[in-house]
Amino acid sequence: MCAALSILTTVGIIVAVAVPTVEFFGDVGVGEFLTGTDWSPSFQPESFGVLPLVVGTLVTTFWACALAIPFGLGAAIYLSEYATPRRRKMLKPALEVLAGIPTVVFGYFALQFVTKVLFMDRLHLPVEIFNPLSAGLVMGVMILPIIATLSDDAMTAVPSALREGAYGLGASKMQVATRVVVPAALSGIVASFVLGVSRAIGETMIVAIAAGNTPKMTINPYESIQTMTGYIANTARGDIATGTTQYKTIFAVATLLFVITFVLNMISIRFVRRFREVYD
Repeated sequence: MCAALSILTTVGIIVAVAVPTVEFFGDVGVGEFLTGTDWSPSFQPESFGVLPLVVGTLVTTFWACALAIPFGLGAAIYLSEYATPRRRKMLKPALEVLAGIPTVVFGYFALQFVTKVLFMDRLHLPVEIFNPLSAGLVMGVMILPIIATLSDDAMTAVPSALREGAYGLGASKMQVATRVVVPAALSGIVASFVLGVSRAIGETMIVAIAAGNTPKMTINPYESIQTMTGYIANTARGDIATGTTQYKTIFAVATLLFVITFVLNMISIRFVRRFREVYD
């Protein structure tokens, strides 16, 4: 029953998003939507090219992954291979506390501290008040516990016999961790990466608060941009009349976001099945 409920909920979400999306594409061509480089559905002349929102999403996700993947994997290696049981019991719950912080708190932290205090006052970077760099880095802090925890679980599941065999051949602890344990747990580690990336792509409040509200085709991390989730959050506040083409853009962007995360998860599942190591 629980499994059926989750499946029915997913189907309900798909139907609720798909119906207005089909109506939207009755007014706007799919080619214009997917290949256009100008996004201004609320201004004249109207333009519905979603690429600026996609680029903004990819830029913030890149900076999130640039922080979360190396530090998350490093934390997992330390917890799995170096930390004593006592330290592990202390550090892992402390790390997981980050996952419980509301994302709106992360958003204001990115805006008020990272951008204003760190970038502007201390480092004197030429950033705009809203920028994808601060939003992406703080988003990386948010998804770091996901990557670290899942990667640690994957490495902990590697049989001790592999470690003992490597030590018996004279390998150092670093060699065992990086050349034996990590390759053996690669499928689980990659799955954690993909889950973290999916979480970053779908994050809303951090980018809505700190990344900006200006759809641009730019990869400059200092300039204000807009992401897909940020657009959905800003547009869904009720300023646009229900049933208009502008209103239906919310569902079209949501459908594209759903497709992107779905493809990422399918790639992850295929990778895990292909490279999974099974031990007796």
